[in-house]
Amino acid sequence: MKNGFLPISPADMQERGIKQLDFVYVIGDAYVDHPSFGHAIISRVLEAHGYSVGMISQPDWKDDKSITLLGRPRLGFLVSAGNMDSCVNHYSVSKKRRATDAYTPGGVMGNRPDHAAVVYGNLIRKSYRDVPIILGGIEASLRRMAHYDYWSDSFKRSILLDSQADLISYGMGERSIVEIADALAAGIAVRDITFIKGTVYKTKDTSGVYQGIVLPSYEDMKEEKALYAKSFLTQYENTDFCTGKPLIEPYPNGVYVVQNPPQPPLTTEEMDSVYDLPYMRTYHPSYQPLGGVPAIAEIKFSLISNRGCFGGCSFCALTFHQGRTIQARSHESILKEAVLLTEDPDFKGYIHDVGGPTANFRQPSCEKQLTQGVCKNRQCLFPKPCPNLKADHRDYLTLLRKLRALPKVKKVFIRSGIRFDYLLADPDDTFFKELVEYHVSGQLKVAPEHISDSVLKRMGKPENAVYERFVEKYYKLNDKLGKKQFLVPYLMSSHPGSTLKEAVELAEYLRDLGYMPEQVQDFYPTPSTMSTVMYYTGIDPRDGKKVYVCRNPHEKAMQRALIQYRNPKNYDLVYEALTLAGRKDLIGFDKKCLIRPRIKNLQSREKPEKKKVKKKTIRNVHKKK
Repeated sequence: MKNGFLPISPADMQERGIKQLDFVYVIGDAYVDHPSFGHAIISRVLEAHGYSVGMISQPDWKDDKSITLLGRPRLGFLVSAGNMDSCVNHYSVSKKRRATDAYTPGGVMGNRPDHAAVVYGNLIRKSYRDVPIILGGIEASLRRMAHYDYWSDSFKRSILLDSQADLISYGMGERSIVEIADALAAGIAVRDITFIKGTVYKTKDTSGVYQGIVLPSYEDMKEEKALYAKSFLTQYENTDFCTGKPLIEPYPNGVYVVQNPPQPPLTTEEMDSVYDLPYMRTYHPSYQPLGGVPAIAEIKFSLISNRGCFGGCSFCALTFHQGRTIQARSHESILKEAVLLTEDPDFKGYIHDVGGPTANFRQPSCEKQLTQGVCKNRQCLFPKPCPNLKADHRDYLTLLRKLRALPKVKKVFIRSGIRFDYLLADPDDTFFKELVEYHVSGQLKVAPEHISDSVLKRMGKPENAVYERFVEKYYKLNDKLGKKQFLVPYLMSSHPGSTLKEAVELAEYLRDLGYMPEQVQDFYPTPSTMSTVMYYTGIDPRDGKKVYVCRNPHEKAMQRALIQYRNPKNYDLVYEALTLAGRKDLIGFDKKCLIRPRIKNLQSREKPEKKKVKKKTIRNVHKKK
């Protein structure tokens, strides 16, 4: 094609001389040919291995013909809901419909269905009864086994069954998708493709599953939530490529869903080859009249340097999707991409980010991981850094120095998360100093999430004293360098384990800090996270203990309001929360109080006097100025 994008229409196929595509890729996002989009990577990897791929973006799921646009594929349909779970994309934590969709042309909401992978799979199956369907992407990956669905408040089956698909390629699927394609091209029936790592399949015969672990059945977990907590812990302990075993989940009528162990992490050379593919690095030109695709703005001048995360936060699904073993690109590969950025007409000299899930992870947490895998029963950083942890920023620091030295580059920012406990674990402060000096755009975003150690324990985050040490060191470095840069802490309300008591503690902390966050993230129970399991079952799978869960929408609103107690709109909620928590001592005129008493409770004769005092004070302030 003249524009270099993959085919999106019969005319594009004709232009390329393609009579029948090997794969048709159905996606819930707009077609953006950029390596930050999963569909771009998978389609380009397949193309590099000699397979033709066409894209059907955001088909009209109410029209059967929308799925037949590119005809019957020779090998199969690939299906992805998009870069986000479709329900997360559509709804806020309060289940209110979002106004815009950054992954749709013009930011228009409503161009994909809820549970898009399921809807697309069934739509395909209506027109093509016998064509293989392979699911991939974040939605399929995190719903690959039975799971709690927050939006319907129900316990759902594996998405493989509800979508009528044949296989799931879970995680980062570059290896598995090529193996699937090769197997199909060799004439192997899709029902017999049961041997590829990083895949999930359905069967009625598990006799060939070697060393499989049988999980509690779907029906039993549906009846007894504690069994789901137990099952999830088993799944969590089998996410490593070295030690993971096949998992077998029984369903009625003799059906089993089998998850094969994960694929090994990509080597540096393999990562480089993936990011060196001929991406167009933008959205399809057909979207230009519609205003383009808003999501491109966030990633257009950013660089992905790594994958995976050994941080182990309970509310994050990265362990299930990308794994805990860090995979990194070479300096040469990243610098080559950076040069491409500098040649873009819109480049203003600023690289917006160099990172990944956690920016300052550029290597496995310890040397044994690549041969023995990650530990099943302990985390690398929680509750304390493991004695075997190798905290070393030298490679990342060298990379940043090279990027800063490139012609046309004025500044290199780090906007993806910095893991501050890992930063403090490094005995060499050089990276910390250069981070403050060169890579902060006025304010550094960090994620302490909470200040109550009991809540932080459930979050899988370090105790608050660690964050305090980081804050102290950060501001000392700023003073030493003569800079006035700030920290923007991400905070979360209503996480399992947080009662009104802990929410009030967080409000008091913010009062003493003199900081009022503009945005607050209420805990969002997304599929396949430890925290979501706690939310649904009331049990922490790691220790089997019961956990307080805030499910009442009004209490959730109170916890959220306490973090923004200065906002006048939150007064009633804060007043009620403090009353229920037995903390009416924080309602008054003392500097330690969060809010003042209601005006109607003051004697009316005091009002004029107080107004005069206020006006006098304001006049005095102006006189002093």
